[in-house]
Amino acid sequence: MPGPLTRRRIITIAGAATGLCLPGPGRQAGAGTGALTEWQGTVLGAVGTIRLHHSDRAEANRLIGLALAEARRLEEVFSLYRPDSALVALNRHGALEAPPADLVRLLQESLDFAELTGGAFDPTIQPLWRLLYEHFQQPGADPAGPPAAAMEAALQRVGRQHLRLNRDRIVLAKRGMAITLNGIAQGYITDRVTELLRAEGITQTIVDLGEVRVLGTRPDGHPWRVGLDDPDAPGRLWKTLDLVDRAVATSGGYGLVFGPTGRFNHILDPRTGRSAHFYRSLSVVAPDATTADALSTAFTLMPEPAMEAVLARRPDIAVHLIRADGSTALRQAA
Repeated sequence: MPGPLTRRRIITIAGAATGLCLPGPGRQAGAGTGALTEWQGTVLGAVGTIRLHHSDRAEANRLIGLALAEARRLEEVFSLYRPDSALVALNRHGALEAPPADLVRLLQESLDFAELTGGAFDPTIQPLWRLLYEHFQQPGADPAGPPAAAMEAALQRVGRQHLRLNRDRIVLAKRGMAITLNGIAQGYITDRVTELLRAEGITQTIVDLGEVRVLGTRPDGHPWRVGLDDPDAPGRLWKTLDLVDRAVATSGGYGLVFGPTGRFNHILDPRTGRSAHFYRSLSVVAPDATTADALSTAFTLMPEPAMEAVLARRPDIAVHLIRADGSTALRQAA
């Protein structure tokens, strides 16, 4: 099985103050004057950070511990690389009885995004991804990609219409099907952790678990500043966003390229089996990280007119993009 997909970091949290823990009912305030408590690690193959300022270090550590426990719990559901995960069990057996509620929920959301994007987002893409990965792992692999017959066979195993689910059972109705949630799970985990912290009384913070979500404003009342890295110059920002109660996710084909020609990358069109090359980088700002994650994946595969048709249905979404020719644009509903 291929190793975890790592994505080059393309979002930078700007500013010195990156979080503030505010009191819930009956709780004394940390009020942003306390020491910074920070966790850094890996969730679903992506580098993550949770930062809190709190005057009570023990309370801050407790909150970080709760957040990490939730992230690890969800990783055990969604991971493709843990042999004991619910998703691996589903792919292995083609069905899963009494599935975790989070798996049912995220698969249903994935189907909703598939409908919204005309099939550009599809969680059943895994057979194509595996075919390309295994092809290019072979010594002397044809740089043009797998044989046409193999691509067609993999495409026949892709299709959200063959996914059946309810709260009691999930079924992959076609032999050889497999699910990946790599284009949405990091956003979902970010949301669940953020909502957990909100329930604990935190109203101003940033959570970055592969995708970024902010609660409220910075402690000084200004918006959070989130920088978008230039894909051609790591460490240099091409744009800085001011965010309040929003999430942002970025996708680009530069994250993992198959073969020497650059023809294939890790973002594959489930309708054709090919990679698109419309944009060098594309960032979606949305009310939640699940939406930002899924749509940044799908929009990478869509020309701008198709993207704009989706934005007309979702006026709460903004897209910041760098086209293949290097020009930039902001796209949102008129």
